[in-house]
Amino acid sequence: MYLSPVSIWEARQLERRKRLRATPDFSRWLDRALSHAPFREAPFTFAIATTASQIQLPEPDPGDVFLAATALTLDLTLVTADPQLLECSWLETLSND
Repeated sequence: MYLSPVSIWEARQLERRKRLRATPDFSRWLDRALSHAPFREAPFTFAIATTASQIQLPEPDPGDVFLAATALTLDLTLVTADPQLLECSWLETLSND
């Protein structure tokens, strides 16, 4: 299972907006989460940035664009709860709801 660094950034944004509760704090929550799953880091590369520059979403969320580009470039299924990404017919997705 791959994890993009963008997902960590997005999780922190959600935590700051009180849409994610990370206890006791974000750093420890993240360390715990990363140690309990066999994640491989999905690198952010020139090829992914190039793909991202070609993606247009109705709501231009940079995190969504980078995650979609990562999945496309690395030929991965994107696991997400984001309705905008789940509705993309050109992107292989799986709902995590």
